[in-house]
Amino acid sequence: MAQTGDMAPDFTLPRDGGGEVTLAALKPSKVVLYFYPRDDTPGCTTEALEFTALIAEFEAAGAKVIGISKDTVAKHDKFITKHDLGVILASDADSDVCERYGVWVEKNMYGKTSMGIERASFLVDGEGRVAQVWRKVKVAGHAAEVLDAVRAL
Repeated sequence: MAQTGDMAPDFTLPRDGGGEVTLAALKPSKVVLYFYPRDDTPGCTTEALEFTALIAEFEAAGAKVIGISKDTVAKHDKFITKHDLGVILASDADSDVCERYGVWVEKNMYGKTSMGIERASFLVDGEGRVAQVWRKVKVAGHAAEVLDAVRAL
C-alpha cells in the first residue's frame, strides 16, 4: 500500500487512444493518480469532469492527471468521447497497480461483499515520491483540493 513519503510504485499501463503510460517516464512532472471504480457511472463521471475542468491549471502547475480503473481502453475511449474528457485514462485490467497502491479492497454494498476499487488519489512529486494520499474520496470539490496540494508542492 503506497503511503505518503514512499516511492510511488512504478507502472506501465495501456492508455486511452492507444499506447501506454509509464509513471517513471513522466519525471520530473508531478503526477496525480486518481483511482476510480468504473467509467460512465455518476460519481466517476463527475470526478473525471471536475479534473477535466481544471486540467489547464494542473498543467500550468507542472502536473499530469491520470485516472486509473479496470475498464478496457475501448471503454475509456468511449467515456472520453462521450464527455469530452481531458485527462489520461489508464487501464489496469488485472488490478496489479490497484493492488500495489492499496486501492483494490473488499467493498460492502447492500449487504453484498465484493472486491472493487476504492476511490482514492495520490499526488506523486517530481522525484517519484508519494507526496499526499486521499482515501475514500468524496467527489464534489476533490479535484480542486488536489490542485491546491499540487500548487503547494
